[in-house]
Amino acid sequence: MEYWLWILLGILLILSELAIPTFFILWFGVAAILVGGLEWALNLPLYAQLLLWAVFSVAMAVAWFKYLKPHEAKKAVARLSREAVIGQVGHIIAAPTAGTRGRMRFAVPLLGADEWAIIATDSDLQLGDRVQVTDILGNALQVAKLQPGPAPE
Repeated sequence: MEYWLWILLGILLILSELAIPTFFILWFGVAAILVGGLEWALNLPLYAQLLLWAVFSVAMAVAWFKYLKPHEAKKAVARLSREAVIGQVGHIIAAPTAGTRGRMRFAVPLLGADEWAIIATDSDLQLGDRVQVTDILGNALQVAKLQPGPAPE
């Protein structure tokens, strides 16, 4: 196959990623462009071109999904989860006692769970109190009792 056909195929595959945002087709397109470059430089037989395209495609897709994507996802989740949790309000369903954690419930599930273990900054929390998340400490939320505000008019 001519080198320019590989490059054209690669460009079409990369552009198709715009219509189908899977971030998977991209690697087939990049591999096709690489094979086009090798075909231009080395004049490879068709079976070698197809073999190289398959090897490059699989290698780049595996590298993306195994090494690069999980690293990026962890950074994004770490930033977003903290921002999503701080300031949220819920109710005490198990009051914390000396040396034990309590539990709180949110009206809407937060990061996939509607109940969370809590560590209280106030020692006088009771069952049913409204609390606000002030920090994340490991796998528990630090909360403070929500002070009642003025009644709405």
